[in-house]
Amino acid sequence: MTAVDPLLVTIRNTVGPVLPRLYPSGFAGIARVITGQQVSVASATAIWSRFELLPGALNPATFLALDEATVRATGQSGAKYRTLRVIAEAMVAGELDFSHLETLPAAEAVKYLTAHKGIGPWTAEVYLLFCANHPDVFPAGDLALLKAVQHGLALDARPTIKEMVAIAARWAPHRSAAALLFWRLFAVLRDREGILL
Repeated sequence: MTAVDPLLVTIRNTVGPVLPRLYPSGFAGIARVITGQQVSVASATAIWSRFELLPGALNPATFLALDEATVRATGQSGAKYRTLRVIAEAMVAGELDFSHLETLPAAEAVKYLTAHKGIGPWTAEVYLLFCANHPDVFPAGDLALLKAVQHGLALDARPTIKEMVAIAARWAPHRSAAALLFWRLFAVLRDREGILL
């Protein structure tokens, strides 16, 4: 990837080795991604550690047997419970097949996922990156990535989503590796310099 864009070499030298984080695919994976929406990494980890212990929580058919109060007691919001329920219902009905994603290019996979209520572009892209191990996905709407790219590429302002898509295009077909690199850069900057979103 650094051969694709020499500017990334300095960043890679700053942050050190970047290892992929792989989550399970299917319902368990999308549930993990949804758990992480709009909360800190620490909060998401704490909520997930409780949620995954619920009997049946990681299977779409058995998740549907859980009531809202039980799921929300783990820290999941009402909106996330409803989203997970819609996804579980679609999977049980055969309308959402996560194994189908492995046969699709990234843009088509995102389109397939976002056709289902509750799954937006960020959720779809993060699922593809961490659960489907897709090599060429860059979640351009992720605020941490936008901030890290601004800093790492010495831009005057944080790029818009549209600008980020254009910037990331030059890292194809290794955009997932670039995303992991910039997330790592954001973590380093946050810990070292207190940079916030």
